[in-house]
Amino acid sequence: MMPASAPEKASSNPLRGFAAPFVHSRAFIYLWLGHLISFLGSSITMVILPVLVYSLTGSTTIMGFVMAIYMLPNVLMLPISGHIVDRYDRVKIMMLADISRFVIMIATAVLALSGILTIPLLYVLVGFYGLLDGMFQPAYAAVRATVFTPDIRIAANSLTQMTTQTVRLIGPALGGLLITHLSAGVGFGLDAFTYLISLICLIYLRRVLVMKSKPLSAPPSAEQSGPLPGEAPSAPDWKADFKEGFAILRSHPWLWVTILTFSFINICYAGITSILVPWLFKVHHGWDPYLYGLAVTFSGVGAIVGGLLFGMRARWNHRGIMAYMGAFVSGLALFLLPFVPSAAGAIALFALEGFGLMIFGLIWEISLQELVPQEAFGRVASLDLLGSFALLPVGYITVGWLADLIGGVATIAIFAGLGMACILLVLSIPAIRKFQ
Repeated sequence: MMPASAPEKASSNPLRGFAAPFVHSRAFIYLWLGHLISFLGSSITMVILPVLVYSLTGSTTIMGFVMAIYMLPNVLMLPISGHIVDRYDRVKIMMLADISRFVIMIATAVLALSGILTIPLLYVLVGFYGLLDGMFQPAYAAVRATVFTPDIRIAANSLTQMTTQTVRLIGPALGGLLITHLSAGVGFGLDAFTYLISLICLIYLRRVLVMKSKPLSAPPSAEQSGPLPGEAPSAPDWKADFKEGFAILRSHPWLWVTILTFSFINICYAGITSILVPWLFKVHHGWDPYLYGLAVTFSGVGAIVGGLLFGMRARWNHRGIMAYMGAFVSGLALFLLPFVPSAAGAIALFALEGFGLMIFGLIWEISLQELVPQEAFGRVASLDLLGSFALLPVGYITVGWLADLIGGVATIAIFAGLGMACILLVLSIPAIRKFQ
């Protein structure tokens, strides 16, 4: 048998595809880097925030209200933000959101370092932050759908998710160390600084996209006032845009059934991870804060493994079953979490939880990019986020209240069990089970 040539050996390497986005798309590099850096700051804050709230109050109900106040303006903004994202320059929207979030996090850091950060002030700051997230996330999803072209789509999505989860190996652990050995204010300040770096990356991203949109004969003007390349202005009425987004979702059962399903599952899972897991580590077990940060970090380890395995193949069959079983595995890990007595066991279950959610998330994101027209992506992304987040404020409050009433361990078991039961029920629908 003749030995394989060097090109043949290289092409047979399943990891080589991960280099394609960097080789073929400068826009991908700036979008990927900006998101990665800002996510580092956010992952630090998401560990520091619950530890700070429990240090000030010790109440799961108050933590539920904090998360609800973050989600409520986020949800209220989404129906309008989809219309705005499809009519105006999406990268400029992201830049404005980064500048505003920088201001909010700097204010939070100053208040925390001064010792005058109270729960009412935290409510106000978190509420404005949620409002800006409701604008940023549809814009980011729409830009990602434009930049992640079909030739790099699977690799770009897998690589983005894997590196995002790699940051979770650093950010949560760093957040735990910061609040243990320094202060919450230092962590909030570091988060603010990452938004400035993200802003610089977005400036370069916009330059690349504007240059790609210019015909060769065009003069080198600097500004592009309308939507980015490949985007068409939407209808002038945001209500008409909203209805058009619904029409696109209705034409694909996989999309609308999954959005409705996860409007409930997200209540179950997010309520546990955001409200009760920090309580489980800090209050129930009395473990050091760095162990909670380590658990969130290992959730990222599991997610990286999932992204690596998924990205090594150009095509997967039975994607509907794969996606929902990934979500089921995550629910099972959360269900078992309060019954594991050791920190090592809890951290291992968190890794399994991250693995399952990564499989679902990758399949869902790729299916959106395949099924939704780019010119309407902002509207559909906002509806996706609206379906995912609309009931979360009620869910956060309910989870926190029920945990105070019947105990955190029982509440975790109830909500994780409900989520898994919902997944098994939806898998009985042929359009979901047979989705390719």
